[in-house]
Amino acid sequence: MANVLFICGKNKWRSPTAEETFADHPGVECLSAGLSNDSDTQVSVELVEWADLIFVMEDVHKTKLTARFREHLRQQRVVCLGIPDSYRFMDPELVELLRRRVTPHLG
Repeated sequence: MANVLFICGKNKWRSPTAEETFADHPGVECLSAGLSNDSDTQVSVELVEWADLIFVMEDVHKTKLTARFREHLRQQRVVCLGIPDSYRFMDPELVELLRRRVTPHLG
């Protein structure tokens, strides 16, 4: 079982959509979090250490994640999906984009 963490800014639309989209994917356990202080679920040391694979939505998220949690990032892969903050929760276009960009990394 691979632990997959999806990260966006506030954990309101993109990362929760990703978590829900891949919740039933075989061999994967998913969680989501945000990097902002007012995130619904904020990225923590525990979440970073739990994850085997981390997906971020934008390059700025990867930069912030690395700056804050560098010492806790072991050998996890951190993949930037390049998905801008222009979608709402479970937007069909976002779900399709996530499926196209995430699925190849899940093996």
